Amino acid sequence: MGARGELEKAAHLRRGLAAALVLCLLAFAGCDLDGDGEPLPDSSLLGREQVELDVLVYNVEYGGGPATDAVIRRLDADVVGVLESYERLPEMAERTGYRYWNTSLQLLSKYPILEPSGGDGLYALLEVEPGYVVPFFNVHLDYVEWGPRALAGGASVDSVIATENEVRTAALERPLAAMAGLLDAGNPVLLTGDFNQPSSLDYGADTVGTREGIDEPVPWPVSEELLDLGFRDSYREAHPDPVADPGFTHTSDERIDYVYAAGPSTTLDSRLVGEPGGEDVEIGASPWTSDHRAVLSSFEVTPVAMPTLIAVDARLADVGDEVTVTWNDPGQGGSEIVIAPAGDAAAPLETLEAPGPSGTAGLDTTGWGAGSYEAVLIGGDGDEAARVPFHLRDPGAELALRTDGRVYERGEPVEVSWAGAPANRWDWLGVFRAGASDPESDDYLIWGYTGGHAAGTLPPATEGSAVLGPGSQGAPWPLPPGDYVVHYLLADQYESAGSARFSVRGG
Repeated sequence: MGARGELEKAAHLRRGLAAALVLCLLAFAGCDLDGDGEPLPDSSLLGREQVELDVLVYNVEYGGGPATDAVIRRLDADVVGVLESYERLPEMAERTGYRYWNTSLQLLSKYPILEPSGGDGLYALLEVEPGYVVPFFNVHLDYVEWGPRALAGGASVDSVIATENEVRTAALERPLAAMAGLLDAGNPVLLTGDFNQPSSLDYGADTVGTREGIDEPVPWPVSEELLDLGFRDSYREAHPDPVADPGFTHTSDERIDYVYAAGPSTTLDSRLVGEPGGEDVEIGASPWTSDHRAVLSSFEVTPVAMPTLIAVDARLADVGDEVTVTWNDPGQGGSEIVIAPAGDAAAPLETLEAPGPSGTAGLDTTGWGAGSYEAVLIGGDGDEAARVPFHLRDPGAELALRTDGRVYERGEPVEVSWAGAPANRWDWLGVFRAGASDPESDDYLIWGYTGGHAAGTLPPATEGSAVLGPGSQGAPWPLPPGDYVVHYLLADQYESAGSARFSVRGG
């Protein structure tokens, strides 16, 4: 569940449009069709043998701490989709022994994490064997307008599904399109996340009557979209009876944390991790400090050959960090990598030799300026083979926050823009009365996430804008006449990185 306060929000996902786009991004040539007209991967692109992967999804709650670190260390999964670790992920990686980590995607991994050209920061390629990869997504969907509460309050299934589509399904539009393209190209795809939404598999005809007020099946739309794409809910594969094994992952007595798999893979097992003696808990850990249980699933996965690409280990890094660049250009030799400001490859900051068809190199960014850059792979034939953007932020930068006006008429939306932000998942904007504007002690009025409902599915950014108005969370709207302060607040908590003042006038 989302980290703050009460749970509370609906349009339609239009799938398929972006599938063609993503096919261009990671197209593996030579796919045939099976008897049902579905693409089959070219056998030459598949790994020499399957690899076994243990995958953990774990919402550690408010950044976690020693107890959640101990759980991760003990389980020793190959890859962990972490939720709510915020900026503590590097510390978490050190404390749990993971060599590779990525704060944008909230991943810990025993295998190199590659954010590839064409990936748009939506997923990683895990290099599970030299030259062979598995695409991996980790998402966190908004908690507002929570469907189970609305159903319990008497809302119709149709109205709840409409709201779910607006808040959660629509937030997955870009990741779902990317998944569709990867699957069409023959890849295995793994997905972890806190979806803040139950599954259709738990609300079918066989479960009607097991929840108060639920007298018909509920086709929860995120699960419907994923199942339609060919994903398998690993916990339900291992525990197919939702009445005998509800597998609740949240204190609300709902299953909302998932490990999904699709493409060439086989589910071996899936177990619930939580407080000792808890319902359906198969792996107990004490003390258990999160409001979520974790799910540990095991798979046999057939990785695919790394495509032509250039990748970075993190698209968002701090000035002074070393950024690891990985390239793969089969059949080419004598390649080079050009590092340049975004959109200005003709003015390179650095040129690296890439003597073989694949390899890695480290970029020391000490002394570089904060901003956007690109790594461009030039093949041995002199043509551009691939490029990937990355961004350096200044860890000492002061956030610049402003509104598009100083005085607004009552009911007029307020556009807020910022630059130099820390760029966490779930940073948010909160409006306070000017005379009670301390976020640590005073109550906010209206609010919204800097990334909107999609804040947990898209790569965080240091610059952006958002509109606070009738669609915002909280109350009252319209704001009454008076003076206000809007704060940029960090990672779903109450630390302000900057603020701006504005006034509302009118009757």
